[in-house]
Amino acid sequence: MADEIPSKTQVKKEMLELQAIGVELIDLPERQLKKMVLPPEILKAVLEARKIKSHGAAKRQRLYVGRLMRKTDALPIRAQLDAMNSGSAQSAAAHRRLEAWREKLLADEGALTEFADEFPGSDLQKIRTLVRNAKREKDAGQPPHAFRELFRLLKECSDSNPS
Repeated sequence: MADEIPSKTQVKKEMLELQAIGVELIDLPERQLKKMVLPPEILKAVLEARKIKSHGAAKRQRLYVGRLMRKTDALPIRAQLDAMNSGSAQSAAAHRRLEAWREKLLADEGALTEFADEFPGSDLQKIRTLVRNAKREKDAGQPPHAFRELFRLLKECSDSNPS
């Protein structure tokens, strides 16, 4: 019977976790917050908290959002936040892979064949031209226009051939 009643420490820990979710909601960029499915009272409190500039009032509003979180099921909200965060991690990893491809193409002429194998249907002639122009820009100390354009083209190839 005593196992069914949570300890004071456990209650406080859960309360702090819910407040942290509330703070995470408050700190989200506007476009991501609009994508989330939130109870109306929590959404209203989060939007209100974003407007508050006074330190004390902002703290009270964060505590209020935490109290509202205790009254609702926080698992769907946490799942949405986790999905957004993992999407960001996946996006960053994809970005790093494309940067690695760009560096490899600039360093090794044989890398274009490997790229063509991994991303069939890519415009190899345009990639070859951008690689040549990027090398020329770097040697001449010019702004990296072709370097950036090469990355954009690699991203297009990657997006059109998901592996």
